[in-house]
This record gives sequence, C-alpha cells and structure tokens, in this order.
Amino acid sequence: MIATDGSKASENVADFGIEIAKNSGAKVYAVYVIDVTFLDSILMDETSVKNVYAEFEIIGSEAISLIEENAKAAGIEAAPILLKGNPAEKILDFAENHKVDMIVIGSTGKSGTERFMLGSVSEKVVRHAKVPVLVVRAGFKPERVFSCGKRDKKVSENIVYEETQ
Repeated sequence: MIATDGSKASENVADFGIEIAKNSGAKVYAVYVIDVTFLDSILMDETSVKNVYAEFEIIGSEAISLIEENAKAAGIEAAPILLKGNPAEKILDFAENHKVDMIVIGSTGKSGTERFMLGSVSEKVVRHAKVPVLVVRAGFKPERVFSCGKRDKKVSENIVYEETQ
C-alpha cells in the first residue's frame, strides 16, 4: 500500500513503493485520505466546506491516478483508493481490512512544536500498524532499489562456509 498526500514530495514515496512492489510481485493500493477532521475544525459555511472538499478530492484523485499509471507502466497491478476521514486511522483500517503486507508512506520531516501541534500521520501509522511500515523522508530519491528476492535462483560461488566445533 502506498499512502500519498498528493504533494510533489510524495511522488518519491510512490516511486519507492512501486519499485518494492515490482521486486516482490505485489499489488499496489494507491491510497489518498481526504482529511475531514481538518475540515470540521475550521469555521466555514457549508458551501465553502463543499468547495474545499471538492478541491481535496481532485488533488487526491490525480495523485492516486498517477501512482496507478506508473505502477501499471511497471507491469504491476494497481488500485486507486480515495477515502475520507482521519488519515492515520483510515490508512490503518484499510491496511488491516485488505491484509496489506506493507505500508509505504512519506514523512515531511516536521519536528518539535510543529509535529506536536499538528500530529504526524506517518508517526501514528508507524506506532499503530500491524504490518511493516516504510517511511520515506521528503526529498529522498534513491538511485535504485536493490532486490533481495530469489529471482534467478542462482547460488553465489563466493559463499564462505564455516564449520562449528
């Protein structure tokens, strides 16, 4: 599962998740959560809330569609998922309900007061997930991801065997 916030930085997260899925033969769920808790905390009239919600829906739809497109271009099955609610809770619920093997999520690198005040979706996901979580720092772009799988089943000739006595 690749969780995105639709930001430019999250594109690196998606690339990383797609590469992992490609090397492991996994299906990708591209997930965006419209944070309705944020909308509930702002004093706006109903029309303004609907407009903001519609804008987040567009951002989310574009983000998960891009992940789906890139995954399919890499030969990976992908499903774009748009949810609404508390982002951390929805990501965790989706992962559990769909029995995902791993959550790939970004981190904006917030620290101190900012993280305390706003909370961190990735931190909450890491603390409460029942599956491994890979947190990719904002701005991190790997040159390549290594595969540790048994693709060609070739055994190295350089294995060192040590006998115990």
